[in-house]
Amino acid sequence: MGLLTNILTLPLAPVRGTVWVLDQVLLTAEREYYDPEPVQQELRRLEQQLLDESITPEEFDRREDELLDRLEWLEANQQRLRSQT
Repeated sequence: MGLLTNILTLPLAPVRGTVWVLDQVLLTAEREYYDPEPVQQELRRLEQQLLDESITPEEFDRREDELLDRLEWLEANQQRLRSQT
């Protein structure tokens, strides 16, 4: 039955291929969007600014909290993406 189904749905093969390609493009875009590396780099820059005394400890705390919240959100979405593949 599988062979018969494949033969009968052969005209739909280009559509299935296109859908697969679009799914792969979407998955790659989501991985890049949810990549935590830029946020980690920003945390390192922020720490360096604190050490250079170019920002106050209060400003550091506020911005660090924002970045850590963003990092937590990104990592949760990374886990969701890994569970889908």
